[in-house]
Amino acid sequence: MKQLIIVLILLIAIRGLSQEASNDLKSRSIDIIYKQEQLKSENEMKTVTIQKLEKNTISADQVAALLDNNKVSFQTIASLNWNEYPYHPEVSFRMAHDGTSIFLNYHIKEKSIRARYSKDNSMVWTDSCVEFFILPLGENEYYNIESNCIGTLFFGIGKDGSYREPALTEFSNQIQRWSSLGNQPFEERIGDVEWELSLIIPTSAFFKGDIKELSGQVMKGNFFKCGDDLVTPHFLSWNPINTKNPNFHLPEFFGTLIFE
Repeated sequence: MKQLIIVLILLIAIRGLSQEASNDLKSRSIDIIYKQEQLKSENEMKTVTIQKLEKNTISADQVAALLDNNKVSFQTIASLNWNEYPYHPEVSFRMAHDGTSIFLNYHIKEKSIRARYSKDNSMVWTDSCVEFFILPLGENEYYNIESNCIGTLFFGIGKDGSYREPALTEFSNQIQRWSSLGNQPFEERIGDVEWELSLIIPTSAFFKGDIKELSGQVMKGNFFKCGDDLVTPHFLSWNPINTKNPNFHLPEFFGTLIFE
């Protein structure tokens, strides 16, 4: 009987070790798949050429008309990178520049919206939010310009998402904003809605002084749509991201921005 008990204990131990080895192998296989997908994504980086326009002194509410008149085409923000967040609002952007200012226009259709935050450098990414990240070549810090659907910004700089140095008011106030929804905060509204947001970003707003003249520059960047705290959270990007969990703060997945 004692020998039988010893044999049973050994069998249980062997089965446990086998299961542990199987789980370890499965985990390693998943890691390998993600690394392969990351390499694939790096070989499929998107590029957008940003049209140069004549010098302009327009206001943000005139950006869409300016881009229409110059036939600037839309790019889609459509990469669903994480299966657990399958909701796919319709999101697009278009952008041009005049050498010292970026003209950025977003168009969004989604099934709910929220604009809780009305003070800059608040948690706008939890609202209905669009985002533009830009990294000058040769630099290791990138800017993130995040805006909820009423034009409230989070504007910062840093090497990754662990810490973002927020812009002082004197710099964030230089970014003109216009939203088709106005600028007053509101709680979540359920139901199909279509909205538009335009920004004018002068190079003087980039407070580290590393972006002065846009003409002929090549930079890295990405564009996003999110709504972390909405009824249906979502995380979309222009250039694909291959990671296990949602994370926009990954310069290795930035596409290429070519300024004419």
